[in-house]
Amino acid sequence: MTTSGPSGPDDPEQTGQPGHAEQTGHAERPGGIDPDPATGPSDDDGLPRARSRSGARREQGPRPGTHRPARRVWPRVVVAVVGVVVLVLLVGFLWVQHEASPGGSPGAQVVATVGSGTGASQLSSTLQATGVISSSLAYRIWSQFHGSPSVLPGSYAFDKNSSFTTVDRVLSAGPNVFTLDIPPGFTVAEVAARVGQLPGHSSSGFAAVVSGGTVRSPWQPAGSDNLDGLLGTGRYVVVPGETDTTLLNSMIDRFDRLAHRLDLQAASAKVGLTPYQAITVASIVEKEGVIAKNLGPVARVILNRLANDMPLQMDSTVLYSEGRDGGPVTRADLAVHSPYNTYLNKGLTPTPICFPSEAALQAALDPPSGTWLYFVVVQPDGTEAFADTFAQQQANEALAKQRGLG
Repeated sequence: MTTSGPSGPDDPEQTGQPGHAEQTGHAERPGGIDPDPATGPSDDDGLPRARSRSGARREQGPRPGTHRPARRVWPRVVVAVVGVVVLVLLVGFLWVQHEASPGGSPGAQVVATVGSGTGASQLSSTLQATGVISSSLAYRIWSQFHGSPSVLPGSYAFDKNSSFTTVDRVLSAGPNVFTLDIPPGFTVAEVAARVGQLPGHSSSGFAAVVSGGTVRSPWQPAGSDNLDGLLGTGRYVVVPGETDTTLLNSMIDRFDRLAHRLDLQAASAKVGLTPYQAITVASIVEKEGVIAKNLGPVARVILNRLANDMPLQMDSTVLYSEGRDGGPVTRADLAVHSPYNTYLNKGLTPTPICFPSEAALQAALDPPSGTWLYFVVVQPDGTEAFADTFAQQQANEALAKQRGLG
């Protein structure tokens, strides 16, 4: 039987020497330190690891020497992108404002034509091409915020280097440039009537300028205030503010250029005429010949009759005296006492009876050779037959009547 005695020095509890551990239900960890139940097991360095109240292990920050994850940079990118966008918008705004209100004075007047169905892009391109604005893109952007006017087809007069506000004001008012067509064969009275159809003009006002004597043609005889035959034919563009005087000067200048191109002074002398007489012959040729192939022979008939001291006997001169353009000439008309009645008076009319075309003027200055003294229309297209004798003329008249042209 074994009995226990007093503790001796060999007792491990007394001496502190290692011995067999008492069985407590826990395995002893190396180093002799048991984990504290409150803190849980320790890390390899011997320090206890924290636990949550549930007993789960709480993550600790990275220890020195370990890799730290990169911070997120997208907020900085967003800020940078927004900044760039704002800068671009600001620069764009300032550019559009500069284009909308350009510095300096307006430039020369130009005409831009807007066709039917023209869109905003094409319109702005036209304005840029004519120098009204310097940037079609800026104008389109500006219009997105200020609105676009309703634009009617037609021609518009602008000053170069105009502001966008001015451009819109002109467009909103409608076309302000108009064309005036003066065909060969017209008279001053007919021109005045057409001028009166233009906004800001009147027939009486234009007629007064014509007869006033302050605007004259270099081919106009002294003492004459008649400009028939002395104005250039064709199309004229009438811009805002253009006066009757300016328009009349343009017509005179156009005819003057034609006369110089044909060397009117020298060419008229070759056919035994003064320049004014040659213009008068050409005006009668214009009315009597009508179509191109008749002009030369008609001019020759006139010159032959003048050379033979015969009255011209031209219906067109009688109609001019009555203020008519075409129509039948009756016996009563032929008896009208007027210096323009070439049935009663020999020689040329006192003035031209219309504005001749270039072809008619050329025919008067350089007619074909021939001995014709008569002519009459014998074809529906206006073709005329020419005759040397009255008997031949009567035969041609009979032919014309047979064809329903007499």
